[in-house]
Amino acid sequence: MSFFNFKKRILPLAIVLLVLIIVWQVQQKPSAPDVQFQSLQQQTVALKDLRGKMVMVNFWATTCPGCVAEMPKLVETWQQYHQQGFEVIAIAMQYDDLKQIQNFVQQKQLPFIVTHDADGSLSQAFGNITVTPTAFVLDAQGHIINKTIGDFNFAKLHESLKQQLKSATL
Repeated sequence: MSFFNFKKRILPLAIVLLVLIIVWQVQQKPSAPDVQFQSLQQQTVALKDLRGKMVMVNFWATTCPGCVAEMPKLVETWQQYHQQGFEVIAIAMQYDDLKQIQNFVQQKQLPFIVTHDADGSLSQAFGNITVTPTAFVLDAQGHIINKTIGDFNFAKLHESLKQQLKSATL
């Protein structure tokens, strides 16, 4: 067999292999960081303990108009899907005032886990979050399946929750 024929046969195989490797790497979902924190209710929460549930990690601030505007939709989504295995963690940014956060949570009666990222370690663990709102949706295995900076598409989240939670119960 000549070198030319060898090259002719190996090159297509190498290209197919390269494409398969690229597709495989694109499909790999990054895992959420393994963080632990205190909620405003003084409950210790470890993100890894929420495996088996779909989780939305929402970075927000009381001074962020978009964050405040989306809270009723977030509460509604939590109420609709919590019993089926959906959890929300609302992380108030480091620059937010603790008293303002507590007042907001009380006034809006937020039913989900809320914490204050007082030292900035949570935003740092998620990739140095500086813009609010920023939301991450995690699947039941703790993989990040969506990251949204800015206004969140709740209709799309509801569709994803219906699919993911349905397949989790099968």
